[in-house]
Amino acid sequence: MARRSKSSERWLREHFSDPFVKRAQAEGWRSRAVFKLEQIDQRERLVKPGMVVLDLGAAPGAWSQYLRRRLGPSGRVVATDLLPMEPLEGVEFLQGDFREDGVFRQLKDALGAAGVDLLLSDMAPNLSGMDAIDAPRGMYLAELALDMAQEVLKPGGDALIKVLQGAGFEELVALARTRFARVRCLKPEASRSRSSETYLLASGRRMV
Repeated sequence: MARRSKSSERWLREHFSDPFVKRAQAEGWRSRAVFKLEQIDQRERLVKPGMVVLDLGAAPGAWSQYLRRRLGPSGRVVATDLLPMEPLEGVEFLQGDFREDGVFRQLKDALGAAGVDLLLSDMAPNLSGMDAIDAPRGMYLAELALDMAQEVLKPGGDALIKVLQGAGFEELVALARTRFARVRCLKPEASRSRSSETYLLASGRRMV
């Protein structure tokens, strides 16, 4: 059997001693990531009953779980990921790469012409542990999410996008400011302190 690397062993120790992991398991959430969204939502009041929300990078589904509970019966959650996701009642899931024309058209058809009120992206690359590799990959995913927001958000809609800080971060923020009325960067308590992740909250999509 191959030995685990020191970084893998450290991650496992942190993971199983993490209070948010334990709480997620106790409360029936699919991952600890739910508490990042919950903390931001409690502070910013992002999620409102009746909204249509697009959840990018949704698997394993904790954010969609949270949305389904918060939106009420009149709200909609459309979720997508490259990876499979176990079904969630009331969540419309499309597996595939939205960079592909066919998948993108399916997603647009599912969302309908009216568009969405809120776009969420917790997309992250497969991490190598090397910032010089991981940060550009993460930035690319954040740029994809920002471009998708431009495609599907209603005027005045909001986007919450995970970003791994590094080269290109300031340029991404500057671009977001040309498209939204207000842009801020948030790091919820549930984000691990040593993680480079932050969340770009872009509010009030401008009419172009």
